[in-house]
Amino acid sequence: MKNIKNKISKDTANRYSDEDQIIQKPDRSTIIEFNEYRQKMNNKLMAAPNNKVLKRIFGVDTLAYRSGALDGKTKELLGLVASMVLKCDDCIFYHLETCYNLGVSGEEIMETFGIANLVGGTIVIPHTRRAMEFWEALHDNNEKY
Repeated sequence: MKNIKNKISKDTANRYSDEDQIIQKPDRSTIIEFNEYRQKMNNKLMAAPNNKVLKRIFGVDTLAYRSGALDGKTKELLGLVASMVLKCDDCIFYHLETCYNLGVSGEEIMETFGIANLVGGTIVIPHTRRAMEFWEALHDNNEKY
């Protein structure tokens, strides 16, 4: 994960006001790097001693996003809103990729971004910018979404 923070999860003040620093837009390799890092660290957490609470939290998280009265797609969009309001870029990227894999449309994503900004206020805008970059990278920056 050596460069991912420099590419997509940089503090807003540094990212947009430091003219000497060039931040690259995320691309497919950034997504792969993010997923590899996430999996590696999750494996370490699951293998660590005295991790019963973490294992249970991970289990509840997995169960919570399964289809029930709300379908999985709706739950992922809700998770995306919550992650944006809580300003968790890693969480945002995870939910965006899951939404992409579930076939969420660009229109649905933009509406979800709107709700997140309405609920969270303007402090969410920098996270929305990075979310949009990541969403575009999921589409290889050239597919119509």
